[in-house]
Amino acid sequence: MTLEELKDSDFVVGMKETERAIEKREASAVFIASDCDERISAPLLSACQASDIPAIQEFTKKEIGRACGIKVKAAAAAVLRKR
Repeated sequence: MTLEELKDSDFVVGMKETERAIEKREASAVFIASDCDERISAPLLSACQASDIPAIQEFTKKEIGRACGIKVKAAAAAVLRKR
């Protein structure tokens, strides 16, 4: 999945919102910043693995934030399933 696909879909941004989307099984893919601190990314990665959700770690916080249309960096974002 690319940043363009993230930008063109329904998504949530931020660690807490991403965790919530994973727990509620609303996430179809999760972006975790490659420059994110491991103590932040590790719990998200294991939640993704447990829920069988692909985790993409190819992009920086700045790139994810920009793709989400926010003016700050974002450590994580989740693409939501289509309803």
